[in-house]
Amino acid sequence: MEIKADILAIGAHPDDVELSAAGTLMREISKGKIVVLLDLTEGELGTRGTVADRYAEAAAASAIMGIHDRVNLKLKDGFFQHNEETLRSIISVIRHYRPEVVLANAVSDRHPDHGRAAELVRQACFYSGLPKIQTSYIGVNQTTWRPRTVYHYIQENYLKPDILIDISDFAERKIEAIKAYGSQFYKPGSTEPPTLISSEFYFDFLKGRWGDYGKYIGVKYAEGFMLTRPTGVDSITDLF
Repeated sequence: MEIKADILAIGAHPDDVELSAAGTLMREISKGKIVVLLDLTEGELGTRGTVADRYAEAAAASAIMGIHDRVNLKLKDGFFQHNEETLRSIISVIRHYRPEVVLANAVSDRHPDHGRAAELVRQACFYSGLPKIQTSYIGVNQTTWRPRTVYHYIQENYLKPDILIDISDFAERKIEAIKAYGSQFYKPGSTEPPTLISSEFYFDFLKGRWGDYGKYIGVKYAEGFMLTRPTGVDSITDLF
C-alpha cells in the first residue's frame, strides 16, 4: 500500500530520530498525522551492538512510537558521500512518500555524519522539485515533489533552537522508544566498550536538555529544531 506522508523524519543512523525528535513525532501522530522514518545507514560502525540489533531495535522503537513505515538506504556508515548517487537515493524516497515536512539531522554536531546528512537532505529536498532530475523507486518512474519545509533537530551539541515543541505528554514514551535500542545504553555488568551514550547518567542528560528547552515556553519538556530559512505561521496568536 502506498503511503502519503505528512512528515518524513530522516536520520544518518538508526536512533538519531528517536533521540532528538520522537516526542514531536508522537505528538503529531496523536493528531492523526502520517509519519515515515528513513535511516540513511545501518549504523554498522556503532561501538556497541550489531546491524541485526539495530534493525530489531528500530522496529521496536517504531512500534512504540506508532510510525507508519520505515526504510533504510543502507549507505555506508561513516563513509557515505555527498555525491549524485547519494542525493538521488534520498530524492527517490522523498518523491515516493511525498511529505509536507522533512525532519533532518543537526546542522552541525559531534558526529561528522550528522552535519553531512543534514546538508544532503536539505539539498535533496530542493532537487526533488526539479523535473529534469529523473528518478525511480522500486522500478516505478517518479514525478517531482518538494516538501514545504525542512526542520533540523538538535543532537548532542547544544545549539540554539529556532522552534520549540512541547513534548511533556510524550516524554516517558520517548524514553521507552530510545531504550528500545538496548544494545546502545547502560547495562550493569556489560563487557562492551563504554561510549558517551552508554553512561549510567545519559538519560539524566537527555531529560535535562528537554527541561531546559521547556522552560523557555513554560512547559515541562520540549524538543528544539533549527531552520535554514525563515518560516511562517497562520496566526501570530499561535506563538507562545
